[in-house]
Amino acid sequence: MAQKNEVPALIITLLITLGLLGAGYWFWKNKIASNDTGARNPSVSAGNRQSSGDSLMIPADSTENKRAGIEAFGKGNYSEAIERFQASLKEQPNDPETRIYLDNARAAAKNPLKIAVVVPIGGNLNVAKEILRGVAQAQEEVDRAGGIDGRGLQVTIVNDDNVPKVSRAVAADLVKDPEILAVIGHNSSDATLAAAPEYQKGGLVMISPTSNSAKISPLGDYIFRTIPTIGVDAETLARYSVESIRQKNVAICIDSKSNASRSLSDAFRAALTARGGKAIDIDCDFVAGNFNADAIVPKAIANGAGAILLNPSIDRLNGAISVARSNGQRLPLLGASTMYTFQTLERGQEAVNGMVLVAPWHPDAFPNNPFPANARKLWGGDVSWRSALAYDATRAVIEGLKKSGGNRQALQKTLAASDFSANGASGAIRFLPSGDRRANLLLVEIVPGQKSATGFDFVPIR
Repeated sequence: MAQKNEVPALIITLLITLGLLGAGYWFWKNKIASNDTGARNPSVSAGNRQSSGDSLMIPADSTENKRAGIEAFGKGNYSEAIERFQASLKEQPNDPETRIYLDNARAAAKNPLKIAVVVPIGGNLNVAKEILRGVAQAQEEVDRAGGIDGRGLQVTIVNDDNVPKVSRAVAADLVKDPEILAVIGHNSSDATLAAAPEYQKGGLVMISPTSNSAKISPLGDYIFRTIPTIGVDAETLARYSVESIRQKNVAICIDSKSNASRSLSDAFRAALTARGGKAIDIDCDFVAGNFNADAIVPKAIANGAGAILLNPSIDRLNGAISVARSNGQRLPLLGASTMYTFQTLERGQEAVNGMVLVAPWHPDAFPNNPFPANARKLWGGDVSWRSALAYDATRAVIEGLKKSGGNRQALQKTLAASDFSANGASGAIRFLPSGDRRANLLLVEIVPGQKSATGFDFVPIR
């Protein structure tokens, strides 16, 4: 009889145990899933996604001194914060977050003017840090020069992960903060397209260093860019393909979910056609469920393509690199400016050797400009075009603030004036009535080299 009573009890105990294990697994699974997002924050509020020095935005670059500096900054102990941030930079001299926090601490006692920079820390950390380096370098220079009419410059770092709904939300919050006089950002064109209406409606200047979609131009008179619009990219690539490598028929691989990728594809088709060429349709879409890198090149060759344009968003680089590997040097490769990353060199290796990309800047293309040498001294090596154009965006804001004071509307009028000009990494910074930059682009080729420590480097085509 005792055995009969024990059976149901054992079953109940087993079921309870399985239930607890299941609940534990569910918690573990969701905990791991949330941790896998790295610096991504599920909240879209700017309050949870921004810092001027009182919280750590980039955990990967944490040091004991940096954490102590952040704690001191949060308590208003700026002399201690300065000492700790300086010590952290001796350990990690290429950490832009710490350098921005250091200059923010220095500026705290100088009635600072405040701006924000929005970057995709959780979306693409390398790109985020490239942009932050440009902003930090401009901030460092103005601090050493005595500030803006004696006032310091403080920079608030904001993370939007390149997620449009987050970009829109943080833009709305930044507009509501009367101390923020301008915004450097956003990174991707999709993020900028989502955020720009908020800045325009709220009368807050936004200067994107990296968003080049053609759809950004008509968004309003508070929206500026230090990168030329995508049509210039298309013309530059089409001219090179037809005139330099004699390839009129070019297959295109795109990211159909990216506004910038679609814009470049459309503009490149038109530019090729105008030169007697043709864009070959091979249904190469990096976000397609049936995307197969190994099938792309045979299909391109079968359809008469003499070259391939790899046109990914910054989030789809791996797909483009996979096509390059599969290509095996069979067809010449052209690349959008998004391909200009350390990741392309590191993962592409011999597969991307000889690829020609369009770029708005290269350190060797402006030999008389002090920016590249100053960047090497500050960061310990060459920086990318994203750093250069983020520097230019910050320089434009600094010069604008010198002429307009701490007023959002006056800053907009200053930047939009036909005679406005500021010195940047790629020469004079001037804006068209659309807010687009008056500038040309250049072509760079991937060749064997040692500067990047990957075995390959980007080198400008003379």
